[in-house]
Amino acid sequence: AKDRQPQSKATQRGSETVLLVEDEDGVRQLAREYLEASGYTVIEAADGHAALELVARTAGPIHLLMTDVVMPSVSGRELAERIEKLRPGIKVLYMSGYTDQAVVHHGILESDAVLLQKPFTLATLAEKLREILEVEVAQ
Repeated sequence: AKDRQPQSKATQRGSETVLLVEDEDGVRQLAREYLEASGYTVIEAADGHAALELVARTAGPIHLLMTDVVMPSVSGRELAERIEKLRPGIKVLYMSGYTDQAVVHHGILESDAVLLQKPFTLATLAEKLREILEVEVAQ
């Protein structure tokens, strides 16, 4: 077991803005509730095209893209690549019902992509987000 700070997992809060892209309404709604409960500002889209429009219209910073891997029209990876061009330095958290190995094996994601397996809990999501957002960019 890794040494943890005495702080409980449930208290891992954030204040960043997250762009949530998920085509299943139920999953998107749940993820939004989790994110807002953890202190994040959420902008959401049901598909890649809507997400790209949102990014173009949003004046403020977007710190992280949280997207489903498999979506109709634009895949999560393609969406991430397009949004990274518009917002260099944005962090990406992928969600998938598949395991890491399956997703990487099929070339859907790069092996260093961060994947959150569905269904996920609030604690797992909060922890993953802090992991990604608090990583110092190696120069």
